[in-house]
Amino acid sequence: MTKEETRKLLTEYVQYLMDNSDAERPMWNIEKVRSGKENKWNYIDGCMITALLRLHELTGEKKYLDFADSFVSYYVNEDGTIKTYDVFEYNLDNVRPACNLFALYDLTGKEKYRKAMDTVRSQLETMPRTKEGNFWHKKIYPNQVWLDGLYMAQPFYMEYEKRYCKRNGCLDSFKQFENVKRLMRDGETGLYYHGYDESREMYWADKTTGCSPNFWLRATGWYMAALVDTAEAMGEETYYEYRTLQNTLKELADSILKYMDSDSKMFYQVINKGKEEGNYLETSGSALVAYALLKGVRLKFLPERFAKVAEDIFYGITDKYLSKNEEGLPRLGGICLVAGLGGAQHRDGSLEYYFGEPVVENDAKGTAPLLMAYTELLGLEKKGVLSGI
Repeated sequence: MTKEETRKLLTEYVQYLMDNSDAERPMWNIEKVRSGKENKWNYIDGCMITALLRLHELTGEKKYLDFADSFVSYYVNEDGTIKTYDVFEYNLDNVRPACNLFALYDLTGKEKYRKAMDTVRSQLETMPRTKEGNFWHKKIYPNQVWLDGLYMAQPFYMEYEKRYCKRNGCLDSFKQFENVKRLMRDGETGLYYHGYDESREMYWADKTTGCSPNFWLRATGWYMAALVDTAEAMGEETYYEYRTLQNTLKELADSILKYMDSDSKMFYQVINKGKEEGNYLETSGSALVAYALLKGVRLKFLPERFAKVAEDIFYGITDKYLSKNEEGLPRLGGICLVAGLGGAQHRDGSLEYYFGEPVVENDAKGTAPLLMAYTELLGLEKKGVLSGI
């Protein structure tokens, strides 16, 4: 497809997803659809709403805001409590959708959104932590830090502290990134391991380092998005920490680009094992990398040379995985449905594990990052950094 055809199909795709989704039955949440269970407040929907709010910001089209407001309003009660959300579940994934509350409050003035921020913030007040000071990923995963969790919690934490707490928790948030860099970064490749177990007791954890065995692409993508989003929320008033997050982003960008597939411009499910049988070019993680690079350039966290690289990644994804099915409906493929560590499925972090998880279409863990990257692409074109069609 040409760039113009790709953009037309993306616009059609977004409308198709909205037309067939609401808060109770979002078609992009494949895990929930397959389970047949009630939909809940969750990060997957939250990421999709983030993309739609950004589309509203860029295009001015009210339909995106109306959909986002209706979707989130279904969960948020007038007193600020949130349907299906339990503070004491202590799950960082459930913090992520609260990032949308800031924009919705600013745009609609609905006081219930402001109150709901306090509800979610109260989770972080008593969230279990490692001895180093990082939030556990979930209560059910004691002593564990996953890269994903930085994206799920830290942008909200930083924004809330800046707006409402005179920056009291900003340094705490920053230190959690510093711990991850110290404990989970591989010195040889510059890449980050998916998980870390402080206790070294989990079967997937290295007994010396506590880290899981491999570099999972989407976890790295979430982490890169966390770096750029948290730095944006922090602002330059905290100058040293602000610059350090940007430098960490650039270091990781330089490291991961060494593993970009030269033909597709995408990245593999396990980043540094492209030649291994069973590995594949994965949509969601590639899109998150593109998003982080594009936004990093827009905010001047990264040199402009990264913009063209990210544009190539974006169109590499759409060329390979964005199309129409036999019924003429838009689809996005190549999305790893889910991957984690531990649990009842004995997820051991091995290559075989990552290669064996289901690959699906139209799941928002891939769709939302692609749309988020698209909005950043449009933003850089408006600034004249990229040329457009």
